[in-house]
Amino acid sequence: MPIHLRAEPGDYASAVLCPGDPRRAAYIAENFFDPGARLVNEERGMLGFTGTFEGKPISVQSTGMGTPSAGIVFEELVMLGATRMIRVGTTGGLQPFLQMADTVIAVSASSDDRTPMRYAAMDGLAPTATFSLVETAARLSREVSDRVFVGPIVTSGLFYDPDPDTFNRWRGLKHLGVEMEASMLYTVAAVKGVEALAMMTVSDVIAPDNEPVRISDEDLKKGVDQMMRIACRVAVS
Repeated sequence: MPIHLRAEPGDYASAVLCPGDPRRAAYIAENFFDPGARLVNEERGMLGFTGTFEGKPISVQSTGMGTPSAGIVFEELVMLGATRMIRVGTTGGLQPFLQMADTVIAVSASSDDRTPMRYAAMDGLAPTATFSLVETAARLSREVSDRVFVGPIVTSGLFYDPDPDTFNRWRGLKHLGVEMEASMLYTVAAVKGVEALAMMTVSDVIAPDNEPVRISDEDLKKGVDQMMRIACRVAVS
């Protein structure tokens, strides 16, 4: 049984939203789930809740930052019965056409981090989302916004990258954004035979000179809330 998610089989729904921040997990449970969600994990401050969305079972579990932390959570969620995991969070936008608060749906997640490849026991790996979830997320998102972009992203193991050319290389390869967990999610899902999707809100746009232009907290909240509602609908679809 898991040692980081102190829960029992049945405590989590089969569909689980996976934000990085424990506070975001609590916010989702309080503001998007139906009333009555219950706390199912608080080990190491990694909050998890189970409830319903529009009457259908759903959970949310925080993962922490980076692939090693997130990988533990994804693995243990599968142990506890999760069959559909959706990463929800933010991404740094890499392409010049992106704007703050845009929605990015990751069809694939290149790994600029060895952890997913080590887990898969492969020297090279192209981890991808479950395409039916990508289709559903794109359709539902475009019903409420014309600022929705579907494509590849990159998962980095470094938040403060000392190489000034890294982002430009990924930008040149047409990746939409950079974040720190999706490649591990897609890899664990492939190995375990479960469904996975990453949906993110653009929280800053990284210019070619590597100077980020950041969004205001108020505008970020609007973008994230819109994305969260869609993610809940995708999770229980």
